[in-house]
Amino acid sequence: MYGGDFFTIFLVAVTTGNIAFAYLLGMCPFISLAGEMRTAAGMGMAVVFVITVTAAINWPLYHLVLVPFGAVILTYPAFILVIAGTVQLIEMVVERFIPGLEAAFGSFLPLITVNCAVLAVSLFMVIRGYGFFNSVFYAFGSSVGWLLAILLVSFVRSKVALTGDVPAGMKGAGITMVITGILALAFLGFQGISL
Repeated sequence: MYGGDFFTIFLVAVTTGNIAFAYLLGMCPFISLAGEMRTAAGMGMAVVFVITVTAAINWPLYHLVLVPFGAVILTYPAFILVIAGTVQLIEMVVERFIPGLEAAFGSFLPLITVNCAVLAVSLFMVIRGYGFFNSVFYAFGSSVGWLLAILLVSFVRSKVALTGDVPAGMKGAGITMVITGILALAFLGFQGISL
């Protein structure tokens, strides 16, 4: 059982347990949308909402429905259905109220449904034996960590683009992966810090 107070769980999820830098999860939209700061921020906010809400729904679903009825084998499909419903809700809201952002996302907003980071957070909370509030803080911290990661990569990528010294073969996804690797190494430096 992974324990700790809410602040510690949140802080570890943002830094040393960063879902993007430590586990390299959620890379498909990460690589594709880290080019522009506004789009990266919008996707990051959507991921924060989806991960936090789905974890808050998936915890009681797992502990109050699947486990008591002996249907733990249905964990993956049940979690994925909750994720798909949450993504559909956010897609309708963004389409209705922020059409420019929806156009910038293109097909990537519906792809949050299959974003492995969203499912991984719900599975990690079950594997680690978190209680409800710990799960919500962990989910919120993980999603904020993903948002921080995509914003950092987007910021560095915009600064690198100003120099114009990126070789043709490294532009786009190539430079994004190099920047992500360097930042992941920097985040590893937080390990071992005790609170």
